[in-house]
Amino acid sequence: MLRAHLREMGTHMKTTIDLADTLLDEARRLARREGTTVRALVEQGLRQVVAQGKRRGPPFRLRDASFAGDGLRPEPADASWDRLRELACEGRGG
Repeated sequence: MLRAHLREMGTHMKTTIDLADTLLDEARRLARREGTTVRALVEQGLRQVVAQGKRRGPPFRLRDASFAGDGLRPEPADASWDRLRELACEGRGG
């Protein structure tokens, strides 16, 4: 029975993390209220973040919607909003 329990828990690695004092104080208060430990809260939080990362899937990629042309025009480089509007509407009856 002990062997099964150890297998379920897995191995533990000791590590050090730096936390903001205020966050650690809040975690200690929460742990006392919940009857648990700060370590258990940290493990719970990390498990949630890891699970979210697995569910999230691949990052969004915007498809390439470019078309053939000569590239950007030099006129808008230092143009005012009014000039940009004129250039955008050029040849469209506006």
